Amino acid sequence: MPAADLLLTGARVRTLDPSLPEATAVAVTDGVITAVGDAGGLRELRGPGTETVDLTGATLTPGLVDAHSHPVMGLDMATGADLSAVRDLAGLRAALAAAERTEGWVVAWGLDHNAFGGHPVDRALVEEALGGAPAFVRLYDGHSALVSGAALERAGITGPRAFSQRSTVVCDRDGRPTGHLIEHAAMDLVAGLLPRPSYAERRTRLVGLLSQMAATGLTGAHVMDLGDGSVPGLLASVEEVTDLPVRLRLAPWCMPGADEVALDELVRLQSEAGRLWRVGGVKFFMDGTVEGGTAWLEHPDCHGQGTEAFWPDPAAYTEAVHHLHRNGVGTATHAIGDAAVRHVLDTVAALGESGRLRHRIEHIETVPRALAARFAELGVIASMQPTHTAYTRADHTDEWSRRLGDERASRAWRCRDLRDAGAFVALGSDWPIAHYDVRQVLATARLRRLPGAYDTEPVTAEQALTGLMALEGCTSHAAVAAGEQAYAGRIAVGHRADLTAFGLDPVEAPADELGEAPVRLTVTGGRIVHCS
Repeated sequence: MPAADLLLTGARVRTLDPSLPEATAVAVTDGVITAVGDAGGLRELRGPGTETVDLTGATLTPGLVDAHSHPVMGLDMATGADLSAVRDLAGLRAALAAAERTEGWVVAWGLDHNAFGGHPVDRALVEEALGGAPAFVRLYDGHSALVSGAALERAGITGPRAFSQRSTVVCDRDGRPTGHLIEHAAMDLVAGLLPRPSYAERRTRLVGLLSQMAATGLTGAHVMDLGDGSVPGLLASVEEVTDLPVRLRLAPWCMPGADEVALDELVRLQSEAGRLWRVGGVKFFMDGTVEGGTAWLEHPDCHGQGTEAFWPDPAAYTEAVHHLHRNGVGTATHAIGDAAVRHVLDTVAALGESGRLRHRIEHIETVPRALAARFAELGVIASMQPTHTAYTRADHTDEWSRRLGDERASRAWRCRDLRDAGAFVALGSDWPIAHYDVRQVLATARLRRLPGAYDTEPVTAEQALTGLMALEGCTSHAAVAAGEQAYAGRIAVGHRADLTAFGLDPVEAPADELGEAPVRLTVTGGRIVHCS
Protein backbone atom coordinates (compact mmCIF):
# COMPACT_ATOMS: atom_id res chain seq x y z
CA MET A 1 0.00 0.00 0.00
CA PRO A 2 1.40 3.45 -0.89
CA ALA A 3 2.32 5.92 1.84
CA ALA A 4 -0.51 8.10 3.14
CA ASP A 5 -0.81 11.78 2.28
CA LEU A 6 -2.39 12.47 5.66
CA LEU A 7 -2.28 10.48 8.88
CA LEU A 8 -4.56 11.45 11.76
CA THR A 9 -3.69 9.87 15.11
CA GLY A 10 -4.61 9.98 18.77
CA ALA A 11 -8.31 10.73 18.31
CA ARG A 12 -11.41 8.95 19.45
CA VAL A 13 -12.73 8.08 16.01
CA ARG A 14 -16.50 7.68 15.74
CA THR A 15 -16.65 5.93 12.39
CA LEU A 16 -20.44 5.30 12.18
CA ASP A 17 -19.32 2.11 10.45
CA PRO A 18 -21.06 -0.86 12.15
CA SER A 19 -18.16 -3.18 11.26
CA LEU A 20 -15.65 -1.00 13.17
CA PRO A 21 -17.51 1.57 15.32
CA GLU A 22 -14.43 3.11 16.94
CA ALA A 23 -10.73 3.57 16.16
CA THR A 24 -7.89 5.96 17.00
CA ALA A 25 -6.18 6.62 13.66
CA VAL A 26 -7.12 7.24 10.01
CA ALA A 27 -4.95 7.28 6.87
CA VAL A 28 -5.83 9.27 3.75
CA THR A 29 -4.43 9.00 0.22
CA ASP A 30 -5.58 10.93 -2.86
CA GLY A 31 -8.65 12.21 -1.05
CA VAL A 32 -9.84 8.76 0.01
CA ILE A 33 -9.67 6.95 3.36
CA THR A 34 -7.18 4.10 2.91
CA ALA A 35 -6.91 2.72 6.43
CA VAL A 36 -8.72 2.92 9.78
CA GLY A 37 -7.25 1.50 12.99
CA ASP A 38 -4.68 2.59 15.56
CA ALA A 39 -1.42 4.50 15.27
CA GLY A 40 0.70 1.36 15.63
CA GLY A 41 -1.13 -0.49 12.92
CA LEU A 42 -0.99 2.44 10.52
CA ARG A 43 2.68 3.31 11.19
CA GLU A 44 3.81 1.55 8.03
CA LEU A 45 1.77 4.01 5.96
CA ARG A 46 3.90 6.94 7.09
CA GLY A 47 6.25 8.07 4.33
CA PRO A 48 8.54 11.05 3.77
CA GLY A 49 5.68 13.09 2.31
CA THR A 50 3.06 12.13 4.88
CA GLU A 51 1.54 14.93 6.95
CA THR A 52 0.81 13.60 10.43
CA VAL A 53 -1.62 15.36 12.77
CA ASP A 54 -1.82 14.34 16.42
CA LEU A 55 -5.45 14.83 17.50
CA THR A 56 -5.00 13.70 21.09
CA GLY A 57 -8.09 14.66 23.08
CA ALA A 58 -10.25 15.21 20.01
CA THR A 59 -13.17 13.22 18.62
CA LEU A 60 -13.00 12.57 14.88
CA THR A 61 -16.26 12.03 12.99
CA PRO A 62 -17.27 11.73 9.36
CA GLY A 63 -17.31 15.17 7.76
CA LEU A 64 -20.41 17.11 8.71
CA VAL A 65 -22.83 17.99 5.92
CA ASP A 66 -25.51 20.69 5.89
CA ALA A 67 -28.37 18.88 4.14
CA HIS A 68 -30.18 22.10 3.19
CA SER A 69 -28.36 25.35 2.49
CA HIS A 70 -28.13 28.25 0.05
CA PRO A 71 -24.52 29.41 0.19
CA VAL A 72 -24.54 31.14 -3.21
CA MET A 73 -28.06 32.52 -3.51
CA GLY A 74 -27.91 33.25 0.19
CA LEU A 75 -25.13 35.75 -0.33
CA ASP A 76 -27.64 37.87 -2.22
CA MET A 77 -30.42 37.09 0.24
CA ALA A 78 -28.23 38.10 3.20
CA THR A 79 -27.15 41.39 1.67
CA GLY A 80 -27.77 44.68 3.47
CA ALA A 81 -28.86 45.36 7.03
CA ASP A 82 -29.22 42.28 9.22
CA LEU A 83 -32.60 42.55 10.96
CA SER A 84 -32.49 39.16 12.68
CA ALA A 85 -32.19 40.82 16.10
CA VAL A 86 -35.24 43.09 15.58
CA ARG A 87 -38.09 42.12 17.88
CA ASP A 88 -40.76 44.83 17.42
CA LEU A 89 -41.91 47.69 15.20
CA ALA A 90 -39.95 50.34 17.09
CA GLY A 91 -36.78 48.34 16.58
CA LEU A 92 -37.59 47.83 12.90
CA ARG A 93 -38.12 51.54 12.28
CA ALA A 94 -34.88 52.42 14.07
CA ALA A 95 -32.92 49.82 12.10
CA LEU A 96 -34.30 50.97 8.74
CA ALA A 97 -33.68 54.63 9.54
CA ALA A 98 -30.04 53.85 10.35
CA ALA A 99 -29.50 51.37 7.48
CA GLU A 100 -26.86 52.13 4.88
CA ARG A 101 -28.17 53.37 1.53
CA THR A 102 -26.66 51.55 -1.45
CA GLU A 103 -27.21 53.41 -4.70
CA GLY A 104 -30.12 55.02 -2.87
CA TRP A 105 -31.69 51.66 -1.84
CA VAL A 106 -32.29 50.29 1.64
CA VAL A 107 -31.80 46.53 1.47
CA ALA A 108 -32.31 44.37 4.54
CA TRP A 109 -32.94 40.75 5.47
CA GLY A 110 -33.75 38.34 8.29
CA LEU A 111 -36.85 40.10 9.64
CA ASP A 112 -38.99 37.94 11.93
CA HIS A 113 -42.75 38.09 11.24
CA ASN A 114 -43.26 38.41 14.98
CA ALA A 115 -41.74 41.93 14.84
CA PHE A 116 -45.06 43.17 13.42
CA GLY A 117 -46.81 42.25 16.65
CA GLY A 118 -49.80 40.79 14.88
CA HIS A 119 -50.30 43.79 12.54
CA PRO A 120 -50.72 43.01 8.83
CA VAL A 121 -47.40 43.46 6.99
CA ASP A 122 -47.74 46.91 5.41
CA ARG A 123 -45.28 49.51 4.16
CA ALA A 124 -47.27 52.22 5.96
CA LEU A 125 -45.68 50.95 9.17
CA VAL A 126 -42.15 51.90 8.03
CA GLU A 127 -42.43 54.57 5.30
CA GLU A 128 -41.60 57.47 7.62
CA ALA A 129 -38.42 55.73 8.83
CA LEU A 130 -37.30 55.21 5.22
CA GLY A 131 -37.64 58.88 4.27
CA GLY A 132 -38.84 58.10 0.77
CA ALA A 133 -36.03 55.66 -0.10
CA PRO A 134 -36.76 52.56 -2.18
CA ALA A 135 -36.51 49.63 0.18
CA PHE A 136 -36.52 45.84 -0.07
CA VAL A 137 -36.76 43.98 3.25
CA ARG A 138 -36.67 40.18 3.14
CA LEU A 139 -38.58 38.46 5.88
CA TYR A 140 -36.68 35.68 7.59
CA ASP A 141 -38.50 32.87 5.78
CA GLY A 142 -37.07 33.89 2.39
CA HIS A 143 -40.53 33.57 0.85
CA SER A 144 -41.80 37.11 1.35
CA ALA A 145 -40.63 40.70 1.44
CA LEU A 146 -41.79 44.16 2.45
CA VAL A 147 -41.02 46.92 -0.05
CA SER A 148 -41.59 50.65 0.18
CA GLY A 149 -43.79 52.82 -2.00
CA ALA A 150 -40.75 54.13 -3.86
CA ALA A 151 -39.71 50.55 -4.67
CA LEU A 152 -43.21 49.71 -5.91
CA GLU A 153 -43.11 52.78 -8.14
CA ARG A 154 -39.74 51.82 -9.65
CA ALA A 155 -41.08 48.33 -10.38
CA GLY A 156 -44.28 49.73 -11.89
CA ILE A 157 -46.46 47.84 -9.42
CA THR A 158 -49.82 49.55 -9.00
CA GLY A 159 -52.10 46.65 -8.19
CA PRO A 160 -52.52 42.85 -8.19
CA ARG A 161 -50.60 40.67 -10.65
CA ALA A 162 -51.27 37.19 -12.04
CA PHE A 163 -48.57 34.50 -11.82
CA SER A 164 -48.20 30.90 -13.00
CA GLN A 165 -47.27 29.89 -9.43
CA ARG A 166 -48.95 30.75 -6.11
CA SER A 167 -47.50 34.21 -5.63
CA THR A 168 -49.15 37.44 -4.54
CA VAL A 169 -48.77 41.19 -4.65
CA VAL A 170 -50.83 41.88 -1.54
CA CYS A 171 -53.33 44.73 -1.91
CA ASP A 172 -55.73 46.22 0.61
CA ARG A 173 -59.49 46.52 0.21
CA ASP A 174 -59.04 49.60 -1.98
CA GLY A 175 -56.63 47.81 -4.32
CA ARG A 176 -53.58 49.65 -2.96
CA PRO A 177 -50.41 47.48 -2.88
CA THR A 178 -49.36 47.12 0.76
CA GLY A 179 -45.74 46.40 -0.17
CA HIS A 180 -46.06 42.80 1.05
CA LEU A 181 -44.81 40.52 -1.73
CA ILE A 182 -45.39 36.82 -1.17
CA GLU A 183 -43.39 34.07 -2.85
CA HIS A 184 -40.69 34.23 -5.49
CA ALA A 185 -42.48 35.56 -8.57
CA ALA A 186 -43.86 38.57 -6.69
CA MET A 187 -40.57 39.31 -4.93
CA ASP A 188 -38.65 39.06 -8.20
CA LEU A 189 -40.60 42.04 -9.57
CA VAL A 190 -38.51 44.24 -7.25
CA ALA A 191 -35.50 42.06 -6.44
CA GLY A 192 -34.33 42.31 -10.03
CA LEU A 193 -33.88 46.08 -9.58
CA LEU A 194 -31.60 45.88 -6.53
CA PRO A 195 -27.92 46.88 -6.69
CA ARG A 196 -25.74 43.79 -7.19
CA PRO A 197 -22.08 43.19 -6.35
CA SER A 198 -19.66 42.51 -9.19
CA TYR A 199 -18.78 38.98 -10.30
CA ALA A 200 -15.38 39.26 -8.61
CA GLU A 201 -16.97 40.44 -5.37
CA ARG A 202 -19.41 37.51 -5.42
CA ARG A 203 -16.56 35.05 -5.93
CA THR A 204 -14.53 36.52 -3.07
CA ARG A 205 -17.52 36.55 -0.74
CA LEU A 206 -18.38 32.94 -1.63
CA VAL A 207 -14.90 31.63 -0.81
CA GLY A 208 -14.93 33.62 2.44
CA LEU A 209 -18.33 32.22 3.41
CA LEU A 210 -17.36 28.62 2.64
CA SER A 211 -14.18 29.04 4.69
CA GLN A 212 -16.27 30.27 7.63
CA MET A 213 -18.57 27.27 7.20
CA ALA A 214 -15.59 24.91 7.22
CA ALA A 215 -14.43 26.49 10.47
CA THR A 216 -17.65 25.24 12.13
CA GLY A 217 -16.84 21.70 10.98
CA LEU A 218 -18.75 21.56 7.72
CA THR A 219 -17.24 19.58 4.85
CA GLY A 220 -20.27 19.56 2.57
CA ALA A 221 -23.61 21.15 1.81
CA HIS A 222 -26.67 20.19 -0.20
CA VAL A 223 -27.36 23.44 -2.03
CA MET A 224 -31.07 23.78 -2.73
CA ASP A 225 -30.82 26.15 -5.68
CA LEU A 226 -28.80 27.01 -8.74
CA GLY A 227 -29.20 30.74 -8.14
CA ASP A 228 -29.79 32.71 -11.33
CA GLY A 229 -28.07 29.99 -13.33
CA SER A 230 -24.63 31.54 -13.02
CA VAL A 231 -23.56 29.37 -10.09
CA PRO A 232 -21.80 26.57 -12.06
CA GLY A 233 -19.71 29.19 -13.83
CA LEU A 234 -18.95 30.93 -10.56
CA LEU A 235 -17.81 27.70 -8.91
CA ALA A 236 -15.74 26.74 -11.94
CA SER A 237 -13.98 30.11 -11.81
CA VAL A 238 -13.15 29.54 -8.14
CA GLU A 239 -11.70 26.12 -8.91
CA GLU A 240 -9.43 27.66 -11.55
CA VAL A 241 -7.41 29.18 -8.71
CA THR A 242 -8.17 27.16 -5.57
CA ASP A 243 -10.19 24.30 -4.08
CA LEU A 244 -13.55 24.85 -2.47
CA PRO A 245 -13.36 24.54 1.34
CA VAL A 246 -16.75 22.80 1.37
CA ARG A 247 -18.05 20.17 -1.07
CA LEU A 248 -21.27 21.35 -2.75
CA ARG A 249 -24.14 19.39 -4.31
CA LEU A 250 -26.57 21.65 -6.15
CA ALA A 251 -30.24 21.12 -6.98
CA PRO A 252 -31.72 23.47 -9.63
CA TRP A 253 -35.36 24.47 -9.28
CA CYS A 254 -38.29 23.11 -11.24
CA MET A 255 -41.12 25.63 -11.12
CA PRO A 256 -44.79 25.39 -12.16
CA GLY A 257 -45.24 25.57 -15.90
CA ALA A 258 -42.13 23.54 -16.71
CA ASP A 259 -42.73 21.65 -19.96
CA GLU A 260 -40.93 18.56 -21.27
CA VAL A 261 -38.15 20.67 -22.79
CA ALA A 262 -37.53 22.34 -19.44
CA LEU A 263 -37.53 18.99 -17.66
CA ASP A 264 -35.04 17.54 -20.14
CA GLU A 265 -32.78 20.55 -19.55
CA LEU A 266 -32.86 19.73 -15.82
CA VAL A 267 -31.81 16.18 -16.70
CA ARG A 268 -28.94 17.52 -18.83
CA LEU A 269 -27.75 19.78 -16.00
CA GLN A 270 -27.05 16.69 -13.86
CA SER A 271 -23.81 16.17 -15.80
CA GLU A 272 -22.30 19.49 -14.73
CA ALA A 273 -19.59 19.12 -12.10
CA GLY A 274 -16.22 20.33 -10.89
CA ARG A 275 -13.65 18.88 -8.49
CA LEU A 276 -15.70 19.53 -5.35
CA TRP A 277 -19.10 20.47 -6.71
CA ARG A 278 -21.71 18.85 -8.86
CA VAL A 279 -25.33 19.23 -9.86
CA GLY A 280 -27.34 16.49 -8.19
CA GLY A 281 -31.13 16.29 -8.09
CA VAL A 282 -33.88 18.84 -8.66
CA LYS A 283 -35.66 21.06 -6.15
CA PHE A 284 -39.44 21.57 -6.18
CA PHE A 285 -41.81 23.67 -4.09
CA MET A 286 -45.14 22.15 -3.10
CA ASP A 287 -46.00 25.08 -0.85
CA GLY A 288 -44.54 28.19 0.82
CA THR A 289 -44.57 29.16 4.51
CA VAL A 290 -47.01 29.14 7.39
CA GLU A 291 -46.39 32.79 8.26
CA GLY A 292 -46.94 33.86 4.66
CA GLY A 293 -50.23 31.96 4.45
CA THR A 294 -48.82 29.80 1.63
CA ALA A 295 -48.17 26.52 3.42
CA TRP A 296 -50.53 23.93 1.89
CA LEU A 297 -52.70 22.69 4.75
CA GLU A 298 -55.50 20.15 4.93
CA HIS A 299 -57.56 22.81 6.72
CA PRO A 300 -57.20 26.62 6.53
CA ASP A 301 -55.18 28.65 9.00
CA CYS A 302 -56.75 31.21 11.33
CA HIS A 303 -56.97 33.73 8.46
CA GLY A 304 -58.72 31.26 6.17
CA GLN A 305 -55.54 30.82 4.12
CA GLY A 306 -53.21 27.92 3.32
CA THR A 307 -55.47 25.65 1.30
CA GLU A 308 -53.76 25.92 -2.08
CA ALA A 309 -50.66 24.23 -3.47
CA PHE A 310 -47.72 26.19 -4.88
CA TRP A 311 -48.28 24.27 -8.11
CA PRO A 312 -51.78 25.39 -9.19
CA ASP A 313 -52.16 21.93 -10.74
CA PRO A 314 -50.67 19.42 -8.26
CA ALA A 315 -51.02 16.66 -10.86
CA ALA A 316 -48.54 18.54 -13.06
CA TYR A 317 -46.04 18.39 -10.17
CA THR A 318 -46.53 14.64 -9.95
CA GLU A 319 -45.97 14.24 -13.69
CA ALA A 320 -42.77 16.32 -13.49
CA VAL A 321 -41.36 14.23 -10.60
CA HIS A 322 -42.15 11.01 -12.46
CA HIS A 323 -40.49 12.32 -15.64
CA LEU A 324 -37.30 13.09 -13.72
CA HIS A 325 -37.44 9.76 -11.89
CA ARG A 326 -37.63 7.86 -15.18
CA ASN A 327 -34.48 9.70 -16.21
CA GLY A 328 -32.61 8.76 -13.04
CA VAL A 329 -32.92 12.12 -11.29
CA GLY A 330 -33.78 12.34 -7.60
CA THR A 331 -35.91 15.17 -6.27
CA ALA A 332 -36.16 17.31 -3.15
CA THR A 333 -39.51 18.98 -2.51
CA HIS A 334 -40.18 21.86 -0.16
CA ALA A 335 -43.32 20.78 1.71
CA ILE A 336 -44.21 22.41 5.02
CA GLY A 337 -47.93 21.84 5.48
CA ASP A 338 -49.65 18.49 5.98
CA ALA A 339 -51.45 18.59 2.61
CA ALA A 340 -48.20 19.35 0.78
CA VAL A 341 -46.36 16.50 2.52
CA ARG A 342 -49.22 14.10 1.81
CA HIS A 343 -49.20 14.95 -1.89
CA VAL A 344 -45.45 14.41 -2.21
CA LEU A 345 -45.69 11.07 -0.38
CA ASP A 346 -48.52 10.02 -2.69
CA THR A 347 -46.39 11.03 -5.67
CA VAL A 348 -43.52 8.81 -4.53
CA ALA A 349 -45.87 5.97 -3.58
CA ALA A 350 -47.07 5.85 -7.18
CA LEU A 351 -43.49 5.07 -8.28
CA GLY A 352 -43.53 1.78 -6.40
CA GLU A 353 -40.38 0.15 -5.08
CA SER A 354 -38.19 2.06 -7.53
CA GLY A 355 -38.94 5.24 -5.60
CA ARG A 356 -37.28 4.10 -2.37
CA LEU A 357 -34.40 6.32 -1.14
CA ARG A 358 -34.52 8.39 -4.32
CA HIS A 359 -36.63 11.32 -3.21
CA ARG A 360 -36.74 13.61 -0.22
CA ILE A 361 -39.02 16.15 1.43
CA GLU A 362 -37.66 19.40 2.87
CA HIS A 363 -38.85 21.10 6.09
CA ILE A 364 -41.97 19.06 7.11
CA GLU A 365 -43.09 21.56 9.73
CA THR A 366 -46.49 20.19 10.81
CA VAL A 367 -47.77 16.70 10.03
CA PRO A 368 -49.93 14.15 11.88
CA ARG A 369 -48.26 10.99 13.19
CA ALA A 370 -49.69 8.80 10.41
CA LEU A 371 -47.90 10.83 7.74
CA ALA A 372 -44.63 10.57 9.65
CA ALA A 373 -44.87 6.78 9.53
CA ARG A 374 -45.25 6.81 5.72
CA PHE A 375 -41.72 8.21 5.27
CA ALA A 376 -40.22 4.92 6.44
CA GLU A 377 -42.77 2.81 4.58
CA LEU A 378 -42.01 4.53 1.26
CA GLY A 379 -38.30 5.17 1.76
CA VAL A 380 -38.71 8.96 1.48
CA ILE A 381 -35.91 10.90 3.19
CA ALA A 382 -36.98 13.59 5.67
CA SER A 383 -34.79 16.70 5.52
CA MET A 384 -35.30 18.76 8.68
CA GLN A 385 -33.97 22.05 10.04
CA PRO A 386 -33.93 21.95 13.87
CA THR A 387 -32.85 25.60 14.17
CA HIS A 388 -36.16 26.70 12.65
CA THR A 389 -37.73 25.90 16.01
CA ALA A 390 -36.17 29.17 17.22
CA TYR A 391 -38.79 31.09 15.20
CA THR A 392 -41.65 29.62 17.21
CA ARG A 393 -42.47 29.47 20.91
CA ALA A 394 -43.48 26.62 23.16
CA ASP A 395 -46.48 28.62 24.47
CA HIS A 396 -47.81 29.14 20.91
CA THR A 397 -47.84 32.97 21.14
CA ASP A 398 -45.78 33.37 17.95
CA GLU A 399 -47.10 34.05 14.45
CA TRP A 400 -46.39 30.51 13.17
CA SER A 401 -48.33 28.89 16.02
CA ARG A 402 -51.21 31.38 16.00
CA ARG A 403 -51.86 30.75 12.33
CA LEU A 404 -51.94 26.98 12.81
CA GLY A 405 -53.70 26.76 16.15
CA ASP A 406 -52.68 24.64 19.14
CA GLU A 407 -53.32 21.18 17.68
CA ARG A 408 -51.23 21.66 14.54
CA ALA A 409 -48.57 23.68 16.38
CA SER A 410 -48.13 20.74 18.75
CA ARG A 411 -46.99 18.63 15.76
CA ALA A 412 -44.01 20.90 15.11
CA TRP A 413 -40.90 19.41 13.45
CA ARG A 414 -41.43 15.73 14.34
CA CYS A 415 -37.78 14.71 14.06
CA ARG A 416 -37.95 12.02 16.72
CA ASP A 417 -41.20 10.47 15.50
CA LEU A 418 -39.67 10.18 12.03
CA ARG A 419 -36.52 8.54 13.38
CA ASP A 420 -38.44 6.19 15.66
CA ALA A 421 -40.62 5.19 12.69
CA GLY A 422 -37.45 4.13 10.86
CA ALA A 423 -37.07 7.04 8.44
CA PHE A 424 -33.77 8.57 7.39
CA VAL A 425 -33.64 12.10 8.81
CA ALA A 426 -31.03 14.43 7.30
CA LEU A 427 -30.38 17.70 9.13
CA GLY A 428 -29.57 21.14 7.76
CA SER A 429 -29.58 24.84 8.53
CA ASP A 430 -31.42 26.37 5.53
CA TRP A 431 -28.90 29.22 5.66
CA PRO A 432 -29.52 32.18 5.43
CA ILE A 433 -32.92 31.45 7.02
CA ALA A 434 -31.00 30.23 10.09
CA HIS A 435 -27.29 30.37 10.90
CA TYR A 436 -25.07 27.97 9.00
CA ASP A 437 -23.11 26.87 12.09
CA VAL A 438 -23.55 23.10 12.03
CA ARG A 439 -22.80 22.91 15.75
CA GLN A 440 -26.04 24.83 16.34
CA VAL A 441 -27.89 22.36 14.13
CA LEU A 442 -26.53 19.41 16.13
CA ALA A 443 -27.24 21.06 19.48
CA THR A 444 -30.73 22.32 18.63
CA ALA A 445 -31.74 18.88 17.37
CA ARG A 446 -31.07 17.65 20.92
CA LEU A 447 -32.32 20.67 22.87
CA ARG A 448 -35.29 21.90 20.76
CA ARG A 449 -34.00 25.40 21.52
CA LEU A 450 -30.79 27.19 20.61
CA PRO A 451 -27.73 26.24 22.68
CA GLY A 452 -27.11 28.67 25.50
CA ALA A 453 -30.72 29.94 25.47
CA TYR A 454 -31.30 28.56 28.96
CA ASP A 455 -34.39 30.70 29.59
CA THR A 456 -36.17 29.46 26.45
CA GLU A 457 -38.66 26.65 26.86
CA PRO A 458 -38.00 23.81 24.37
CA VAL A 459 -40.45 23.49 21.49
CA THR A 460 -42.13 20.05 21.44
CA ALA A 461 -39.37 18.68 23.66
CA GLU A 462 -40.46 15.09 23.04
CA GLN A 463 -39.14 15.42 19.47
CA ALA A 464 -35.52 15.84 20.63
CA LEU A 465 -32.95 13.56 19.02
CA THR A 466 -30.17 11.77 20.87
CA GLY A 467 -26.58 12.88 20.35
CA LEU A 468 -25.92 9.95 18.02
CA MET A 469 -29.10 10.56 16.00
CA ALA A 470 -28.13 14.20 15.52
CA LEU A 471 -24.63 13.26 14.36
CA GLU A 472 -26.08 10.71 11.93
CA GLY A 473 -28.39 13.42 10.58
CA CYS A 474 -25.37 15.44 9.45
CA THR A 475 -23.31 12.45 8.26
CA SER A 476 -24.63 9.00 7.38
CA HIS A 477 -28.27 10.06 6.89
CA ALA A 478 -27.21 13.10 4.87
CA ALA A 479 -25.25 10.71 2.65
CA VAL A 480 -28.39 8.62 2.07
CA ALA A 481 -30.31 11.80 1.23
CA ALA A 482 -27.78 12.48 -1.53
CA GLY A 483 -27.60 8.85 -2.69
CA GLU A 484 -23.93 8.80 -1.64
CA GLN A 485 -24.06 6.23 1.16
CA ALA A 486 -21.72 3.84 -0.69
CA TYR A 487 -18.80 6.25 -0.42
CA ALA A 488 -19.68 9.01 2.07
CA GLY A 489 -21.08 9.57 5.55
CA ARG A 490 -18.84 7.08 7.37
CA ILE A 491 -15.18 6.68 8.18
CA ALA A 492 -14.37 3.52 6.29
CA VAL A 493 -11.79 2.39 3.75
CA GLY A 494 -12.74 3.58 0.27
CA HIS A 495 -14.94 6.42 1.54
CA ARG A 496 -14.34 10.08 0.87
CA ALA A 497 -11.79 11.66 3.19
CA ASP A 498 -14.23 14.27 4.51
CA LEU A 499 -13.59 14.48 8.26
CA THR A 500 -14.33 16.71 11.25
CA ALA A 501 -12.47 16.75 14.60
CA PHE A 502 -14.08 18.35 17.66
CA GLY A 503 -12.44 19.30 20.94
CA LEU A 504 -15.22 17.38 22.68
CA ASP A 505 -17.38 14.38 21.90
CA PRO A 506 -20.38 15.67 19.89
CA VAL A 507 -22.43 12.65 20.95
CA GLU A 508 -21.86 12.59 24.71
CA ALA A 509 -20.96 16.20 25.60
CA PRO A 510 -23.77 18.43 26.93
CA ALA A 511 -25.58 19.91 23.94
CA ASP A 512 -25.25 23.47 25.26
CA GLU A 513 -21.44 23.04 25.19
CA LEU A 514 -21.58 21.63 21.68
CA GLY A 515 -22.94 24.92 20.35
CA GLU A 516 -19.54 26.54 20.79
CA ALA A 517 -17.34 23.45 20.73
CA PRO A 518 -13.83 23.98 19.40
CA VAL A 519 -13.36 22.53 15.91
CA ARG A 520 -9.82 21.17 15.86
CA LEU A 521 -9.71 20.09 12.24
CA THR A 522 -11.81 20.04 9.09
CA VAL A 523 -10.71 17.90 6.14
CA THR A 524 -12.49 18.10 2.77
CA GLY A 525 -11.45 15.75 0.01
CA GLY A 526 -8.32 14.77 1.94
CA ARG A 527 -7.17 18.39 2.27
CA ILE A 528 -7.02 20.26 5.60
CA VAL A 529 -9.27 23.29 5.14
CA HIS A 530 -9.44 24.36 8.78
CA CYS A 531 -7.10 23.75 11.72
CA SER A 532 -7.01 25.33 15.17
